[in-house]
Amino acid sequence: MPSTSSLTLTVALSSGCAEIFTEEALALIADLEQRFGPRRQELLAMREERQARLDAGERPDFLEETRTIRSGDWRVAPLPKDLLDRRVEITGPVDRKMIINALNSGAKVFMADLEDSNSPTFANVTEGQLNLRDAVQGTIEFEKPDGSKTYSLNDETAILMVRPRGWHLDEKHAILDGKPVSGSLFDFATFMFHNAQALLEKGSGPYFYLPKIESHLEARLWNDVITATEVALGLPIGVTKVTVLIETLPAAFEMDEIIYELRDHMAGLNCGRWDYIFSFIKRFRNDPNFVLPDRASVGMDRRFLSSYSQLLIKTCHRRGAFAMGGMAAQIPIKGDVAANQTAMDKVRDDKRREAENGHDGTWVAHPGLVPIALEEFACALDAKGVTNQLDVLREDVNVTAEDLLAVPRGEITEAGLRQNLNVGVRYLAAWLGGAGCVPIFNLMEDAATAEISRTQVWQWAHHHKSLVSGQEVTLELIAEIQSEELGKIKADVGAAAFASGNFAKASELFRELIEAPELREFLTLAAYEQF
Repeated sequence: MPSTSSLTLTVALSSGCAEIFTEEALALIADLEQRFGPRRQELLAMREERQARLDAGERPDFLEETRTIRSGDWRVAPLPKDLLDRRVEITGPVDRKMIINALNSGAKVFMADLEDSNSPTFANVTEGQLNLRDAVQGTIEFEKPDGSKTYSLNDETAILMVRPRGWHLDEKHAILDGKPVSGSLFDFATFMFHNAQALLEKGSGPYFYLPKIESHLEARLWNDVITATEVALGLPIGVTKVTVLIETLPAAFEMDEIIYELRDHMAGLNCGRWDYIFSFIKRFRNDPNFVLPDRASVGMDRRFLSSYSQLLIKTCHRRGAFAMGGMAAQIPIKGDVAANQTAMDKVRDDKRREAENGHDGTWVAHPGLVPIALEEFACALDAKGVTNQLDVLREDVNVTAEDLLAVPRGEITEAGLRQNLNVGVRYLAAWLGGAGCVPIFNLMEDAATAEISRTQVWQWAHHHKSLVSGQEVTLELIAEIQSEELGKIKADVGAAAFASGNFAKASELFRELIEAPELREFLTLAAYEQF
């Protein structure tokens, strides 16, 4: 268990990971934590202060103090050549087989995820870094346990991007001066230390997705961290490029400002739609006028989502940055031709809408969806002989605060309640077992979609909402239905898998979070306490 500069790893490393977490690598993490950790804590406290104001009735709006930034004529630094075509990006966790399959998928970019689709067991986090290093070096391989097949990289692969954990997450197994270090800094510094120079030598660069940002001040912190790391590693300033996920409601009001703060490192913004819905619920947790209907009915055609998506395109393209579309949750369905066709049609419609609106690219979670997304973006790009839509300025878009705060109307149904409880327990059980990205009911679920399920049920119960049948959503009804759904899960997976699969623990934790008088900020913070 190595340590340096008072930074100690409290869990033994696997044999391969010992060469990743060297004294020099740990020293970089420690330096960044000492320099920037206090400001991270200040910014997290500012989130709590903002929430208190929202609870008191304040409503988000565009910032008066940054009006000159929004009206100014400025652009981001030039983008590297290998990032000029991002029409389809695939995402997934950092296990070895996933990395190989994603890089070989035919997508233009693979976002290797240390955040929402990765359960942050210490083994997953550390072995993920080993896998990423091997991928950058081109040596990564995976052999099935029975020896029947070996996976390796094709000659041509997707561009690699990495998503570190968000500012709110700690790495509790890395202790500095008696306190856990930032998960963001742990993930970012480790990857940069081992891979930045190697990527530059290959004609690429260290590219990242930055999650869960809630203000331009949080973006400024990231910019300072990135610059400091480039200096520490002897890299030219600006070679690191980032795409910021606009997946929190406050960030939607500060897109220009976020781009501005990161302008030397900025590659684009992304519509993190599922986390955005979760943030919409969470930020207005105590307002009965902001209760959302069934999760399945809240699509990108709803005013608050369509407005934020089109505002993102306009904002990015004005500044020379990419505007990336969001994730379609559907996955291919085996054994049911009709159901599979319906699912694929939904994906196609979603990607066509994004391409026609002016997005430069989109996300998929399964290799089987890459061809569909490529086809839809080819229709928008190839006819014009371009690789992106930076020229689509969307000057017709004029989004107001009222647009971004428009509450979607619809029904709350027993089926929707049951789905939320069933999916929430299934996902949390998988997460506790080390899997952060799970196919459930023919949809790919990660922490963001599970958060929607959790916060919706909490919201419905605590605001005494009624199902379309007229029955009130009470904690007693929730407990009754959750027990029934737990029985269905047991019948579905079998007694042995149920007993060994964390389902009882997940059900108990999910119920505790729903019954809590105050909505907890993140499901993953509560679940991380179990590790």
